[in-house]
Amino acid sequence: MFEEIQVKNALNKIKETSSLKLPFRWDLNLYRGCEHGCNYCYAMYSHSYLEKRETSSSTGEAGYDFFRKIYVKTNIAEALEKKLEARSWKKELINIGGVCDSYQPAEARYCMMREVLKLMIEYKNPVTISTKSDLILRDFDLLEELAELTYVNVAVTVTTTDEKLSSLLEPLASSPEKRFSVLRAFKDTAATTGLHMMPILPFLTDSPENLEQVFSRAAECEVDYVLPGLLNLRGETRKHFFSFLACNFPELSVPYRRLYVEGGDYRTYKAELYGVLRNLMVKYHLSADYMKPIETGLSRPRQLKLTDF
Repeated sequence: MFEEIQVKNALNKIKETSSLKLPFRWDLNLYRGCEHGCNYCYAMYSHSYLEKRETSSSTGEAGYDFFRKIYVKTNIAEALEKKLEARSWKKELINIGGVCDSYQPAEARYCMMREVLKLMIEYKNPVTISTKSDLILRDFDLLEELAELTYVNVAVTVTTTDEKLSSLLEPLASSPEKRFSVLRAFKDTAATTGLHMMPILPFLTDSPENLEQVFSRAAECEVDYVLPGLLNLRGETRKHFFSFLACNFPELSVPYRRLYVEGGDYRTYKAELYGVLRNLMVKYHLSADYMKPIETGLSRPRQLKLTDF
């Protein structure tokens, strides 16, 4: 279900906290809600939070509402241009799609990202994009052009190389193989590329075999960095995910509850997991430093166009 809406502001300013350190301060979301249906999605709360309404989440309704009711910000390009053309705007790095994937299936219909990227080219504004969809390749020409003018980062999230498991965890996202094709496509451009293995799901995607396969494929794609992260379960996400486990992996419900309870083994598990990840980083000569490519990219001389004169 799509609902077209108008927005006053295109960008959301991210509040930095002591526990949240990000390389950008601005978030751009073309949609609210995401059709990919990732059963671990941290943003499920946003519908009920933004609409200030209560949902019956014990049956997973909040999560399904986020996946099925998609708000389309049809005037996002106009609102964005007002920000970019303002004298007060300092061409800060913009994160595109922090709450929902900008290349979810709705984008094939609305094609708003092309207009957004044309504006980024016009104003030479740096961007970072994270996606689970090969629909981004539709805009390869614009992203390649933008990367010659300013900093562009294309990050692709891959949680598993198992196609069957991926289709359960992330029902409408592109297959893992298609996501790797995105990284391969951009590796020879001026854009930096990153692989986000986020989240790593205990007992589902944390096997040595899966971790090895994801990291080895990342190395083959010559990504600039790999950013892993362990699953967090809070609020609506926790309720929805446990409902998902009960339906698809009932044998894991008890192990998850033992792991994700106060005083559980979460810290011990995390320490051991990150030890394995560090070894894989060394083995495949990968870096977890996502800040260095940003700092380097933002400081490099940009290409001049005739319109600059």
